[in-house]
Amino acid sequence: MTSTAFDWDKLEYKPTAKGGVRHVVWASTPTLDELECHITTLNRGETSHEPHIHPDEEIMVVKEGVVEALVAGEWKRLGPGSVIFQASCVEHTIRNAGDTPATYHVFKWNSPGMLERNNAIKAEIKAAKTKAAASK
Repeated sequence: MTSTAFDWDKLEYKPTAKGGVRHVVWASTPTLDELECHITTLNRGETSHEPHIHPDEEIMVVKEGVVEALVAGEWKRLGPGSVIFQASCVEHTIRNAGDTPATYHVFKWNSPGMLERNNAIKAEIKAAKTKAAASK
């Protein structure tokens, strides 16, 4: 992908059980193996997903509504314009904490060589979860 612009009005909104999503981009760039951007809307009281970890880093920018984000083990209540950075392999999640839908932009990236490394880390995480479940 090279320089481009994405028109909000032309991004398809896809309803989900928890709200909806607009997929903006998921592509390689001249300096990244992968750049991903999507925009999630969570209905009142919804959580994006259970707390989890992944090797990718991500930045979230709250567009509208009020969210609570699990950041480094602590819940942070944030409103429009707030920015959240989630570091690699740190447990996180986000939920709508307001009375209206909450919308936020998500930016994730993988620098050269990171996709291969990330796949290995994801396999290790899956193996550890399988081992833990088998020992119960």
